[in-house]
Amino acid sequence: MTEHEIGEALAAAIHGDRDAFAHLVREHQAMVFSVAYHFLHDASKAEDLAQETFLHLFRNLPSIESPAHLVYWLRRVATHRSIDESRRLRHSGTVALDAVAEPASHDRPRDPFLSEALEKLVATLPGPQRAVVVLRYQEDMEPTEIAEVLGVPVNTVKSRLHRGLEFLRKKMPGPARRACL
Repeated sequence: MTEHEIGEALAAAIHGDRDAFAHLVREHQAMVFSVAYHFLHDASKAEDLAQETFLHLFRNLPSIESPAHLVYWLRRVATHRSIDESRRLRHSGTVALDAVAEPASHDRPRDPFLSEALEKLVATLPGPQRAVVVLRYQEDMEPTEIAEVLGVPVNTVKSRLHRGLEFLRKKMPGPARRACL
């Protein structure tokens, strides 16, 4: 869908058109799922979180001002709900690290063992650092965009990113460290 078509679907959905809302969900579900999955590393939890995010969107449609605001809003809600869910999992003592194929495609061939090791290491990062790393490298967002989504200063994003990457570099085995970081 073009941005104009998304704008029309958004306007129609705000006025109660459920088909238009379904189009918005289909257009953005991969992005929302991707944020949740790369944060939680559990496909079923990511699906649940995506459903919760779209239910929250349905209830808050009138507050959405434009297609760009919609994307910003969805990323922000998915990220914050992912942080909440990871905290809940940490307190329950359960962290699922399923070996599920990545939903997003990558242009360059990847070493599956290296990818799995890196995913597991990213999963051990504290919530705020993990959110920044996922948004920066999985969602390809700039630090200023991440700061907007998380509601923190850009320098906070940069320091969390720096600390997260330092942690990953220290924990990654020698040859693997050189290959991916």
